[in-house]
Amino acid sequence: MSEPVVPATMKSPARQTLSQRMNWTRTWQLHLFLLPSVILLFVYSYIPMGGIMIAFQDYKAYTGFFHSDWVGLEHFQSMFANEEIITIIWNTLFIAIGKMILGWITPLVFALLLNEVKIMFFKRTIQSLVYLPHFMSWVILAGILTDMLSQSGLINQFISGIGLPAVFFLGDGDWFRFTMIFSDVWKEFGFGTIIYLAALAGVNPSLYEAAEIDGASRWKQTVHVTLPSIMPVGIIIATLSLGNIMNAGFDQVFNMINPLVADKGEIIDTYVYAVGLQQGAFSLATAVGLFKSVVSFILIAVTYRMATKYANYRIF
Repeated sequence: MSEPVVPATMKSPARQTLSQRMNWTRTWQLHLFLLPSVILLFVYSYIPMGGIMIAFQDYKAYTGFFHSDWVGLEHFQSMFANEEIITIIWNTLFIAIGKMILGWITPLVFALLLNEVKIMFFKRTIQSLVYLPHFMSWVILAGILTDMLSQSGLINQFISGIGLPAVFFLGDGDWFRFTMIFSDVWKEFGFGTIIYLAALAGVNPSLYEAAEIDGASRWKQTVHVTLPSIMPVGIIIATLSLGNIMNAGFDQVFNMINPLVADKGEIIDTYVYAVGLQQGAFSLATAVGLFKSVVSFILIAVTYRMATKYANYRIF
Protein backbone atom coordinates (compact mmCIF):
# COMPACT_ATOMS: atom_id res chain seq x y z
CA MET A 1 0.00 0.00 0.00
CA SER A 2 1.43 3.39 -0.98
CA GLU A 3 2.12 6.03 1.62
CA PRO A 4 -0.58 8.75 1.70
CA VAL A 5 0.42 12.15 0.37
CA VAL A 6 0.77 14.69 3.17
CA PRO A 7 -0.41 18.22 2.29
CA ALA A 8 2.30 20.88 2.36
CA THR A 9 0.51 22.69 5.19
CA MET A 10 0.69 19.54 7.37
CA LYS A 11 4.38 18.81 6.84
CA SER A 12 6.71 18.96 9.81
CA PRO A 13 8.98 22.03 10.27
CA ALA A 14 12.00 19.84 9.46
CA ARG A 15 10.50 18.81 6.11
CA GLN A 16 9.56 22.40 5.29
CA THR A 17 13.10 23.58 6.06
CA LEU A 18 14.55 20.84 3.85
CA SER A 19 12.18 21.83 1.03
CA GLN A 20 13.18 25.47 1.35
CA ARG A 21 16.87 24.54 1.19
CA MET A 22 16.28 22.46 -1.93
CA ASN A 23 14.42 25.36 -3.58
CA TRP A 24 17.28 27.71 -2.68
CA THR A 25 19.88 25.42 -4.24
CA ARG A 26 17.85 25.40 -7.47
CA THR A 27 17.14 29.13 -7.62
CA TRP A 28 20.16 30.87 -6.07
CA GLN A 29 21.36 31.96 -9.53
CA LEU A 30 18.09 33.83 -10.09
CA HIS A 31 18.46 35.59 -6.75
CA LEU A 32 22.01 36.52 -7.72
CA PHE A 33 20.72 38.20 -10.87
CA LEU A 34 18.42 40.33 -8.68
CA LEU A 35 21.25 41.43 -6.38
CA PRO A 36 22.45 44.45 -8.47
CA SER A 37 18.90 45.78 -8.70
CA VAL A 38 18.38 45.34 -4.96
CA ILE A 39 21.64 47.17 -4.22
CA LEU A 40 20.72 50.06 -6.54
CA LEU A 41 17.24 50.27 -5.00
CA PHE A 42 18.72 50.33 -1.50
CA VAL A 43 21.36 52.96 -2.32
CA TYR A 44 19.18 55.35 -4.34
CA SER A 45 15.73 54.81 -2.76
CA TYR A 46 16.08 53.66 0.83
CA ILE A 47 19.23 55.40 2.11
CA PRO A 48 18.00 58.86 0.92
CA MET A 49 14.81 58.32 2.95
CA GLY A 50 16.86 59.30 5.99
CA GLY A 51 16.60 62.85 4.68
CA ILE A 52 12.96 63.07 5.76
CA MET A 53 14.25 64.18 9.18
CA ILE A 54 14.79 67.58 7.54
CA ALA A 55 11.01 68.05 7.65
CA PHE A 56 11.19 68.04 11.47
CA GLN A 57 14.23 70.30 11.78
CA ASP A 58 15.16 73.91 11.22
CA TYR A 59 17.63 72.58 8.72
CA LYS A 60 20.70 74.55 7.72
CA ALA A 61 22.95 73.15 5.03
CA TYR A 62 26.12 74.30 6.81
CA THR A 63 25.16 72.58 10.10
CA GLY A 64 23.92 69.31 8.57
CA PHE A 65 21.44 66.72 9.82
CA PHE A 66 22.90 66.19 13.24
CA HIS A 67 23.41 69.79 14.32
CA SER A 68 20.21 71.45 13.09
CA ASP A 69 17.58 72.40 15.69
CA TRP A 70 14.63 70.02 16.08
CA VAL A 71 11.27 71.79 15.62
CA GLY A 72 8.86 68.83 15.44
CA LEU A 73 5.68 69.46 13.42
CA GLU A 74 6.20 73.19 13.04
CA HIS A 75 6.71 73.04 9.27
CA PHE A 76 3.61 70.88 8.82
CA GLN A 77 1.54 73.36 10.84
CA SER A 78 2.80 76.28 8.79
CA MET A 79 2.16 74.28 5.62
CA PHE A 80 -1.53 73.78 6.36
CA ALA A 81 -1.87 77.37 7.62
CA ASN A 82 -0.48 78.69 4.32
CA GLU A 83 -3.32 79.43 1.88
CA GLU A 84 -0.87 79.30 -1.03
CA ILE A 85 -0.03 75.66 -0.30
CA ILE A 86 -3.72 74.76 0.03
CA THR A 87 -4.30 76.31 -3.40
CA ILE A 88 -1.34 74.37 -4.79
CA ILE A 89 -2.74 71.09 -3.41
CA TRP A 90 -6.10 71.90 -5.03
CA ASN A 91 -4.37 72.66 -8.36
CA THR A 92 -2.57 69.32 -8.14
CA LEU A 93 -5.77 67.40 -7.43
CA PHE A 94 -7.70 69.19 -10.20
CA ILE A 95 -5.09 68.47 -12.87
CA ALA A 96 -4.32 64.92 -11.66
CA ILE A 97 -7.98 63.84 -11.40
CA GLY A 98 -8.73 65.31 -14.82
CA LYS A 99 -5.82 63.35 -16.30
CA MET A 100 -6.95 60.17 -14.55
CA ILE A 101 -10.54 60.36 -15.78
CA LEU A 102 -9.80 61.29 -19.39
CA GLY A 103 -6.70 59.08 -19.39
CA TRP A 104 -8.94 56.11 -18.55
CA ILE A 105 -11.83 56.85 -20.91
CA THR A 106 -9.92 57.96 -24.01
CA PRO A 107 -7.77 54.82 -24.53
CA LEU A 108 -10.80 52.61 -23.92
CA VAL A 109 -12.95 54.39 -26.50
CA PHE A 110 -10.12 54.60 -29.01
CA ALA A 111 -9.32 50.89 -28.62
CA LEU A 112 -12.97 50.00 -29.26
CA LEU A 113 -13.00 52.14 -32.40
CA LEU A 114 -9.66 50.85 -33.62
CA ASN A 115 -10.77 47.28 -33.03
CA GLU A 116 -13.54 47.78 -35.61
CA VAL A 117 -11.03 48.67 -38.34
CA LYS A 118 -10.57 45.64 -40.61
CA ILE A 119 -7.80 46.96 -42.88
CA MET A 120 -4.70 45.83 -40.95
CA PHE A 121 -2.24 48.21 -42.65
CA PHE A 122 -4.41 51.22 -41.83
CA LYS A 123 -5.02 49.95 -38.29
CA ARG A 124 -1.32 49.43 -37.53
CA THR A 125 -0.37 52.77 -39.05
CA ILE A 126 -2.88 54.66 -36.91
CA GLN A 127 -1.82 52.73 -33.83
CA SER A 128 1.85 53.56 -34.41
CA LEU A 129 1.14 57.25 -34.98
CA VAL A 130 -0.96 57.73 -31.86
CA TYR A 131 1.46 56.13 -29.43
CA LEU A 132 4.54 57.82 -30.91
CA PRO A 133 4.18 60.93 -28.65
CA HIS A 134 4.58 58.69 -25.59
CA PHE A 135 8.27 58.29 -26.44
CA MET A 136 8.90 62.04 -26.80
CA SER A 137 10.24 64.15 -23.95
CA TRP A 138 8.13 66.92 -22.45
CA VAL A 139 11.05 69.26 -23.14
CA ILE A 140 10.46 68.77 -26.87
CA LEU A 141 6.66 68.61 -26.68
CA ALA A 142 6.47 71.73 -24.50
CA GLY A 143 8.29 73.73 -27.16
CA ILE A 144 6.01 72.39 -29.89
CA LEU A 145 2.83 73.04 -27.89
CA THR A 146 3.98 76.51 -26.84
CA ASP A 147 4.32 77.49 -30.51
CA MET A 148 1.05 75.84 -31.54
CA LEU A 149 -0.99 77.30 -28.66
CA SER A 150 0.41 80.83 -28.69
CA GLN A 151 -1.74 83.80 -29.70
CA SER A 152 -0.39 83.59 -33.24
CA GLY A 153 -0.02 79.82 -33.25
CA LEU A 154 -1.62 77.26 -35.53
CA ILE A 155 -4.53 76.47 -33.19
CA ASN A 156 -5.53 80.11 -32.71
CA GLN A 157 -5.18 80.77 -36.42
CA PHE A 158 -7.73 78.02 -37.02
CA ILE A 159 -10.03 79.37 -34.29
CA SER A 160 -9.84 82.88 -35.73
CA GLY A 161 -10.41 81.48 -39.20
CA ILE A 162 -13.84 80.12 -38.22
CA GLY A 163 -14.85 83.44 -36.66
CA LEU A 164 -14.19 82.75 -32.95
CA PRO A 165 -12.02 84.85 -30.64
CA ALA A 166 -8.49 83.65 -29.99
CA VAL A 167 -7.90 81.69 -26.79
CA PHE A 168 -4.99 82.44 -24.46
CA PHE A 169 -4.27 78.78 -23.69
CA LEU A 170 -1.03 79.33 -21.81
CA GLY A 171 -1.79 82.73 -20.31
CA ASP A 172 -5.19 82.14 -18.71
CA GLY A 173 -5.18 80.02 -15.54
CA ASP A 174 -8.39 78.11 -16.26
CA TRP A 175 -7.40 77.36 -19.83
CA PHE A 176 -3.90 76.38 -18.67
CA ARG A 177 -5.30 73.65 -16.42
CA PHE A 178 -7.34 72.11 -19.22
CA THR A 179 -4.39 72.47 -21.58
CA MET A 180 -2.29 70.40 -19.16
CA ILE A 181 -4.98 67.75 -18.95
CA PHE A 182 -5.72 67.42 -22.66
CA SER A 183 -2.09 67.61 -23.78
CA ASP A 184 -1.11 64.85 -21.34
CA VAL A 185 -3.99 62.65 -22.52
CA TRP A 186 -2.98 63.30 -26.14
CA LYS A 187 0.59 62.23 -25.32
CA GLU A 188 -0.27 59.05 -23.40
CA PHE A 189 -3.58 57.66 -24.68
CA GLY A 190 -2.01 55.85 -27.64
CA PHE A 191 0.27 53.86 -25.39
CA GLY A 192 -2.60 53.07 -23.03
CA THR A 193 -4.61 51.81 -25.99
CA ILE A 194 -2.20 48.89 -26.33
CA ILE A 195 -3.41 47.43 -23.03
CA TYR A 196 -7.04 47.48 -24.12
CA LEU A 197 -6.21 46.08 -27.56
CA ALA A 198 -4.45 43.18 -25.84
CA ALA A 199 -7.55 42.63 -23.70
CA LEU A 200 -9.78 42.76 -26.79
CA ALA A 201 -7.62 40.13 -28.48
CA GLY A 202 -8.44 37.77 -25.62
CA VAL A 203 -12.23 37.98 -25.99
CA ASN A 204 -13.72 34.63 -27.03
CA PRO A 205 -14.94 34.90 -30.68
CA SER A 206 -17.73 32.41 -29.96
CA LEU A 207 -19.41 35.07 -27.82
CA TYR A 208 -19.70 37.35 -30.85
CA GLU A 209 -20.99 34.48 -32.96
CA ALA A 210 -23.68 33.66 -30.41
CA ALA A 211 -24.67 37.32 -30.14
CA GLU A 212 -24.84 37.65 -33.93
CA ILE A 213 -27.05 34.56 -34.17
CA ASP A 214 -29.36 36.16 -31.60
CA GLY A 215 -29.62 39.21 -33.88
CA ALA A 216 -27.41 41.60 -31.90
CA SER A 217 -26.05 44.57 -33.84
CA ARG A 218 -22.40 45.65 -33.62
CA TRP A 219 -23.36 48.26 -31.03
CA LYS A 220 -25.15 45.69 -28.87
CA GLN A 221 -22.24 43.28 -29.25
CA THR A 222 -19.93 46.00 -27.99
CA VAL A 223 -22.17 46.83 -25.04
CA HIS A 224 -23.06 43.28 -24.00
CA VAL A 225 -19.96 41.29 -25.04
CA THR A 226 -16.90 43.50 -25.54
CA LEU A 227 -17.23 45.87 -22.59
CA PRO A 228 -18.02 43.18 -19.97
CA SER A 229 -15.11 41.09 -21.25
CA ILE A 230 -12.48 43.84 -20.93
CA MET A 231 -13.95 45.58 -17.89
CA PRO A 232 -11.73 43.69 -15.38
CA VAL A 233 -8.70 45.19 -17.12
CA GLY A 234 -10.35 48.62 -17.04
CA ILE A 235 -11.05 48.26 -13.32
CA ILE A 236 -7.44 47.36 -12.63
CA ILE A 237 -6.16 50.38 -14.58
CA ALA A 238 -8.66 52.73 -12.93
CA THR A 239 -8.01 51.58 -9.38
CA LEU A 240 -4.23 51.51 -9.67
CA SER A 241 -4.19 54.97 -11.25
CA LEU A 242 -5.70 56.38 -8.04
CA GLY A 243 -2.28 56.05 -6.47
CA ASN A 244 -1.10 58.88 -8.75
CA ILE A 245 -3.75 61.31 -7.58
CA MET A 246 -1.05 63.57 -6.08
CA ASN A 247 1.11 63.44 -9.22
CA ALA A 248 0.04 66.05 -11.74
CA GLY A 249 3.15 65.69 -13.91
CA PHE A 250 6.26 67.67 -12.94
CA ASP A 251 7.98 67.45 -16.34
CA GLN A 252 4.96 68.77 -18.21
CA VAL A 253 3.99 71.60 -15.85
CA PHE A 254 7.59 72.68 -15.19
CA ASN A 255 8.26 73.09 -18.92
CA MET A 256 5.00 74.93 -19.68
CA ILE A 257 4.15 77.04 -16.63
CA ASN A 258 4.72 80.79 -16.62
CA PRO A 259 4.11 83.63 -14.12
CA LEU A 260 0.74 84.49 -15.70
CA VAL A 261 -0.79 81.17 -14.64
CA ALA A 262 1.24 80.40 -11.51
CA ASP A 263 -1.78 80.88 -9.22
CA LYS A 264 -3.75 78.09 -10.95
CA GLY A 265 -0.98 76.09 -12.57
CA GLU A 266 1.48 75.59 -9.72
CA ILE A 267 1.49 72.01 -8.42
CA ILE A 268 3.14 70.33 -5.44
CA ASP A 269 6.19 69.12 -7.34
CA THR A 270 7.00 72.47 -8.94
CA TYR A 271 6.41 74.20 -5.59
CA VAL A 272 8.83 71.84 -3.84
CA TYR A 273 11.40 72.51 -6.57
CA ALA A 274 10.98 76.28 -6.31
CA VAL A 275 10.97 76.47 -2.50
CA GLY A 276 13.60 73.82 -1.86
CA LEU A 277 16.17 74.26 -4.62
CA GLN A 278 15.66 77.88 -5.67
CA GLN A 279 14.82 79.53 -2.33
CA GLY A 280 16.72 77.18 -0.02
CA ALA A 281 13.78 76.46 2.31
CA PHE A 282 14.74 72.79 2.57
CA SER A 283 12.68 71.97 5.66
CA LEU A 284 9.39 73.31 4.30
CA ALA A 285 9.96 71.70 0.91
CA THR A 286 10.71 68.35 2.58
CA ALA A 287 7.57 68.63 4.72
CA VAL A 288 5.41 69.24 1.66
CA GLY A 289 7.07 66.40 -0.22
CA LEU A 290 6.67 64.04 2.75
CA PHE A 291 2.98 64.92 3.02
CA LYS A 292 2.52 64.09 -0.65
CA SER A 293 4.42 60.81 -0.30
CA VAL A 294 2.38 59.67 2.72
CA VAL A 295 -0.92 60.44 0.97
CA SER A 296 0.27 58.65 -2.18
CA PHE A 297 1.37 55.60 -0.17
CA ILE A 298 -2.02 55.37 1.54
CA LEU A 299 -3.83 55.67 -1.79
CA ILE A 300 -1.63 53.00 -3.39
CA ALA A 301 -2.37 50.61 -0.52
CA VAL A 302 -6.11 51.30 -0.73
CA THR A 303 -6.26 50.97 -4.51
CA TYR A 304 -4.30 47.72 -4.42
CA ARG A 305 -6.87 46.31 -2.01
CA MET A 306 -9.65 47.52 -4.31
CA ALA A 307 -8.00 45.93 -7.35
CA THR A 308 -7.64 42.67 -5.42
CA LYS A 309 -11.28 42.72 -4.33
CA TYR A 310 -13.01 43.83 -7.53
CA ALA A 311 -10.68 42.54 -10.26
CA ASN A 312 -8.79 39.71 -8.52
CA TYR A 313 -5.51 41.50 -9.24
CA ARG A 314 -2.52 40.47 -7.14
CA ILE A 315 1.18 41.18 -7.26
CA PHE A 316 2.10 38.94 -4.33
